[in-house]
Amino acid sequence: MIIHTRSRALLAQTVLFLVVFPVAVLAATDNRQEPLSRMTANAAGLSFQVGTDNESVTLTITGPNNFRFTREFAAARTINLSLRDIGASLPDGSYLYEMRVSPKIPQSVRTELAAARAGDDDDAIDRIRTAAGLKEPPVQSGAFSIMNRALVPTDAIEPRTGDGPKTVSASAKGTANTQVHNAPVRALDVVTADDAIIQGSLCVGLDCVNNESFGFDTIRLKENNTRIKFDDTSTGTGFPNHDWQLTANDSASGGANKFSIEDITAATVPMTITGSAPSNSLFIASNGKVGLGNGAPILNLHITATDTPAIRQEQTNGGGFTAQTWDIGANEANWFVRDVTGGSRLPLRIRPGAPTSSIDIAASGKVGIGTASPAGNLHVFGTSTTDVFVGVGEDPNGTTGTQSALTIGYGGNSLGRATGFFNVRPDTNAVAPNPSLRFFTANVQRMILDFQGFLGLGVASPAFPIDHSSGAHLTAGGVWTNASSRDLKQDIRDLGTTEAVETLKNLQPVTYTYKIDPREHHVGFIAEDVPSLVATPDRKSLSPMDIVGVLTKVVQQQQSTIDELKARIDQLEAKRQ
Repeated sequence: MIIHTRSRALLAQTVLFLVVFPVAVLAATDNRQEPLSRMTANAAGLSFQVGTDNESVTLTITGPNNFRFTREFAAARTINLSLRDIGASLPDGSYLYEMRVSPKIPQSVRTELAAARAGDDDDAIDRIRTAAGLKEPPVQSGAFSIMNRALVPTDAIEPRTGDGPKTVSASAKGTANTQVHNAPVRALDVVTADDAIIQGSLCVGLDCVNNESFGFDTIRLKENNTRIKFDDTSTGTGFPNHDWQLTANDSASGGANKFSIEDITAATVPMTITGSAPSNSLFIASNGKVGLGNGAPILNLHITATDTPAIRQEQTNGGGFTAQTWDIGANEANWFVRDVTGGSRLPLRIRPGAPTSSIDIAASGKVGIGTASPAGNLHVFGTSTTDVFVGVGEDPNGTTGTQSALTIGYGGNSLGRATGFFNVRPDTNAVAPNPSLRFFTANVQRMILDFQGFLGLGVASPAFPIDHSSGAHLTAGGVWTNASSRDLKQDIRDLGTTEAVETLKNLQPVTYTYKIDPREHHVGFIAEDVPSLVATPDRKSLSPMDIVGVLTKVVQQQQSTIDELKARIDQLEAKRQ
């Protein structure tokens, strides 16, 4: 080994850089979920910083002698507990905690779940939970220790053997707050058996040679397998002890050119950089902003590529769920969401140049199209003197003139201010009664307005301007025709003369005006006052044909009487002659 005299502190700083830089990269790129909370323990007690909004947080602590502590905190973001809060006298030992966060759930969902639970309908509960996006409440577990009736600080520094003289404060001896200080190291210290001070560069490996040309290298690892192993020998209770390794390239023939951080204890490789990765594949600026393919990130995450920068979100089936992959990307044509698993369809696209608030979702959940202040659940904005509409179908703009669509809109320009409209555009391939507007209830067509403007009520293809399924209709000449076919009637009997005459006698014609328009004068009857024979069940309306029937019967009787009297007169006149 070639040993130069140089400060051990410089060596430590260099190794620290090698460790901290990759770890910082890992922290910036790791997509694992952040912990629900961060726990710290010190002389003041336990502190939990909850990272998510919640309806409540339930904290359970268990420990020696079957100790158990449970408390619920409403909408908690910070929880502070002293040892006295947890228990009057806690024995030394290791304690476990579990934190469960209850998400905010709308009252409407709670009501539905309560009703389903009351009916013991587990299937309904599953459907409601699924529809509301509810899963098992998030859980986080952890541990802390009590020693000598005091909490072991989470920021304690573990003493290391072989570091030279140590100073321990007398007041801290035998406690969890022992302070250990390494003796100060100076650049020109005398070299001892404990320290190696190298003033120059260091080469480690089988292929290092005498008079190695270091250039600007301070530490060089030189052989066919280069590794830096961090072998943690921690034995103290509660201290981390995973072993880590920095690995450059695979050892096997045909292996990868790569630089990796390996968790030796867990047998995982949380981070790898392969050989020939482009410059600035991952760049963390001094302000904490991250660039992917960009050495000057403008935003917190800045992705740069020559063709369609994108993010892939891939769920495997390893967690018991159906595999699904989505892409989110952008290029000169659009910003898009791609359903890769579903055949690379693009269910959502935004084109360049789209106006501000083309789609705007307010905090209330209201959706605006063309407006940042939607006034309704769905608000399609247009000024009072413009045309704006929603189109459903093939050709809502009418650009081709051959394909139809339904348009629902506002015609402030074409039809005048405060004008709304429904329109079905023509279609050269349409078959009568189309183009049409149809209205359904309970999946049954109740009304149709066909291509001629004919209105059908319960009629699939109206033959008159107003056509009712009963057979009644309004003719093109403007005459209302009642349904009167024998096929539509039952319990048919002749109207008795006496009944008709009595009814006619009790009809009381009046003149009147309707309250809604006092300018119109009418002659007729009052529904509440007419005889039962011609009254409707609710006595609020009248059927003119009922009264015509009575009048006809009376007139017929009168005509019969007239005919009889005329015959008798004729006989008397004949005798006188």
